[in-house]
Amino acid sequence: MSRTITRSPQDSPEAGQNSESVLSHGLKQRHLSMIALGGVIGAGLFVGSGVGIAAAGPAIVLLFMGTGALVMLIMRMLGEMSAARPSTGSFSVHAEEEIGSWAGTTSGWMYWLMLCAGVAAEATAAGTIMHSWVSFIPAYGWVALFMVFFCASNLTAVKNFGEFEFWFSAVKVAAIVAFLVLGVLGVLGVFGSAPGTSHLTGHGGFFPTGAAGLAAGLLTTISGFAGLETVTIAAAESDHPSRNVARAVRTAVWRIAVFYIGSMAVVVTLVPWNDPKVATDGPYVTVLDQLGIPAAGTIMQIVVLVALLSAMNANIYGSSRMAYSLVNRGQGPRFLGKVTRGVPAAAVLASCVFGFAAVIAGIVWPDTVFAWLLNIAGCSVLVVWSIVCLTQLKMRRRLEREAPELLSVRMWGFPYLTWLALAAILGVFAVMAAGADGRHQLIGTAVVVAVLAGAGHLKQRRDRRAAESA
Repeated sequence: MSRTITRSPQDSPEAGQNSESVLSHGLKQRHLSMIALGGVIGAGLFVGSGVGIAAAGPAIVLLFMGTGALVMLIMRMLGEMSAARPSTGSFSVHAEEEIGSWAGTTSGWMYWLMLCAGVAAEATAAGTIMHSWVSFIPAYGWVALFMVFFCASNLTAVKNFGEFEFWFSAVKVAAIVAFLVLGVLGVLGVFGSAPGTSHLTGHGGFFPTGAAGLAAGLLTTISGFAGLETVTIAAAESDHPSRNVARAVRTAVWRIAVFYIGSMAVVVTLVPWNDPKVATDGPYVTVLDQLGIPAAGTIMQIVVLVALLSAMNANIYGSSRMAYSLVNRGQGPRFLGKVTRGVPAAAVLASCVFGFAAVIAGIVWPDTVFAWLLNIAGCSVLVVWSIVCLTQLKMRRRLEREAPELLSVRMWGFPYLTWLALAAILGVFAVMAAGADGRHQLIGTAVVVAVLAGAGHLKQRRDRRAAESA
């Protein structure tokens, strides 16, 4: 059933809410711009990309070009929908309105699960780094400290989240820019002899591991982009949601290409892809050591720690806002909708508790429960992106009919590039299905999706019956 689109429903209390239960608008344009940039620069780029290089060799550059292009299309779709209708639930709200409750429930709770699992993984990695520096405090002690700190900061005011992310992102962006400058100088031979194309064509060639390596590297590159959607969630709590999200998306899109593709090209040009240090120490440390930069390992450990803490902060924020939006649409336990001083306190606490429980699972059941959780989380982003594509196809056509003036951001090449993005996602699912590990991930994800979609469908039927009897 079609609904008339209004300009900014998030600017006023939702149905059934009073002014005390509405989220605050404490984020500024500078916060969103840095959140958009920092959201795609995580520990997955600084460390996880080394696994992708070890799997695919120099061809990792092509994989990042492909996945980067897909991410830019998804960001553009999200920007179009969020600029037209800012909402704390972002794509989940849009999916519910355009497709049905089952789509909103599935995409929203899958995203929540992904972010909470990310909190656990990032907290664990950050705790390990801190334990290596301050060994008398165990790693789980550092994890507990980080969880308490970021939970407390997210419980105070949204501007605290914005300020932390602004400075965290500034550090990450500065590190990437510095790395690119040093890397280009290294390629030109300023730090010794220029490598030319020796590392690109030697050591087995540009495609040293063949199709199997490309498939393994593909999954790694995609997981590195998970979480970029947070900026469209955060936009609803900014002073000018529509305008701010439009600007943030526009600035983030081209920088994805520069940061990811540029840095990967520098890495595989300067060091052999099969150097064991690329996977163990990380590609950035390996390159900086190659260039003779003093204390390269320590510098990058600090940057990685900042990236991990930034991701923790952003994931707690994003998961809490998604949970808040879902329960206020009747798609979760009502107590999670409690708002205190403009902050969804109950949702923040629930997200932190789940994240910490996942950390405990990683200690007690690392190869069963925790591995299963991470596998489901890894597939969640693909499920969410698929629903984003389907939602944008319907919402764009409805906007053009009912409120074309709201299209301040437009998806490129609509509808062809949207369909191309959806086909690419389905292609990734097909690649996963071809391998045993990928099939296990798909089966587990399919079970969770079926449960969530079933619950959403039941709610959809109840709502329809209630509307018919009214």
